[in-house]
Amino acid sequence: MTQPIKVLIIDDSAMIREYLRSLLEAEPDMVVVGAAADPYFARDKIIKLDPDVLTLDIEMPRMDGLTFLEKLMASRPMPVVMFSKTTQQGAEATLKALSLGAVEVVSKPTANLQERLPELGLEIVSKVRAAARARLKLPSASAAPQAVALPATSRYRPTPAMVVAIGASTGGTVALERLLAGLPADSPPLAIVQHLPAQFTGPFAARLNQNCAVSVAQAEDYQPLEPGWALIAPGGRHLLLEKGLHGYYVRVKDGPLVNHHKPSVDVLFRSAAASAGPAAVGIIMTGMGSDGALGAAEMRRAGSLILAQDEASSVIYGMARAVVEGGSADLVLPLERLAPIMERLWRQARTGADK
Repeated sequence: MTQPIKVLIIDDSAMIREYLRSLLEAEPDMVVVGAAADPYFARDKIIKLDPDVLTLDIEMPRMDGLTFLEKLMASRPMPVVMFSKTTQQGAEATLKALSLGAVEVVSKPTANLQERLPELGLEIVSKVRAAARARLKLPSASAAPQAVALPATSRYRPTPAMVVAIGASTGGTVALERLLAGLPADSPPLAIVQHLPAQFTGPFAARLNQNCAVSVAQAEDYQPLEPGWALIAPGGRHLLLEKGLHGYYVRVKDGPLVNHHKPSVDVLFRSAAASAGPAAVGIIMTGMGSDGALGAAEMRRAGSLILAQDEASSVIYGMARAVVEGGSADLVLPLERLAPIMERLWRQARTGADK
């Protein structure tokens, strides 16, 4: 019999601690081994109780959650699910937490809490399960990634109309930053779906824009998608790629959840298959679940090239696994090799030469 996931709750609100305890202990595969009102109380409990997952509030007395998380990851790394307020300041703190090693984030509603509790409960349980499966120690990037050749079975041939559609979820904020930081300012057009709550995608795009040579922005409806640009789907909206007389542009649309997500990778990938076909490259990255698997299959049938992040470099090997096991991946690569192959394909697309 599989051992239950041991959870330690760290939150200064007694009401939240009790809510989380009752929520998680109702799950047959989880047990709350303890709770703490602040990080000082939590330190001893971590040593004594050896939890599998922590839930950690960002705003707490005596020591804030970010300071505690940084100390924890330096001394005793473990999966952490962060709880953050739905404010601009909360969003920036959350992105900092993810960069420090937190696996998942849950947004605390500031209004209509009672109405949102059922939906919030499903999200918390799902993210605690994801955190328990997370790989925390990822391989460091090598100085000189080896060249990668396309498989002989691939129909893909780079063209000047090349466009890249990327999907990521759990662990994706850090992985995407590493990927985009490896690209020059002159890159192929990039359309990205990263599963994040609505208030986080704008600050996430701004963070990437500051740290990467590529220009990054949260996508707007009918915005042109040009070389050197990466457009990220707004949280709570689907992102679609379309092609007009003057090149690619994106549509940002509301609609039902797809694979329990909005934005959905499947929605983006299907639109890339329809609008770009053999000119498109699809990249599926770290994340829980199977969002993107059906869309990747459509892209491959349309002649697109599909790249999947490998298990060893993924925080959660779920979405990429679904694509690989579905037979849609042309190449399965470590994170560090994705940017170099994109750069080489883009060079070939513009010059027709493999330099």
